[in-house]
Amino acid sequence: MGELTLSRDERLALRRQAHHLNPVVLLGAAGLTEAVVKEIDRALKAHELIKIRVPAEDREQRGAVFAEMAERLDAARIQMIGKLLVLFRPKPDEAAVAAKPSPPAKRRARPAPAGRIKTRREAIRPSERRAPPRRGGGR
Repeated sequence: MGELTLSRDERLALRRQAHHLNPVVLLGAAGLTEAVVKEIDRALKAHELIKIRVPAEDREQRGAVFAEMAERLDAARIQMIGKLLVLFRPKPDEAAVAAKPSPPAKRRARPAPAGRIKTRREAIRPSERRAPPRRGGGR
């Protein structure tokens, strides 16, 4: 496992996508705890591309936290601007998700009618038919 590496063009495209995002995870005073790692993992599973806010004042400390997050979560470091970090991890393959059996269909398809389909008028018995309404308005 380890950090995911991307090409320059892939990183630039992801930076464009991340521009409008708001931070989803905010690190607290305790730093990178196990609970924070689980929350980042959950957010990456749901969104693939996330922003994280780190309150540390020291730039080297923020860089170390960024590298550790990417390493522990098998994610790619996309961008670090000030106290904001952008991480990317692709969603799991759809084939693995599709391997789960789907619930059975609730409705069955109706069989096609055999022969000619009758119109509504033909389907009504002659004894049940009403006379057509009269047109013209004489009183």
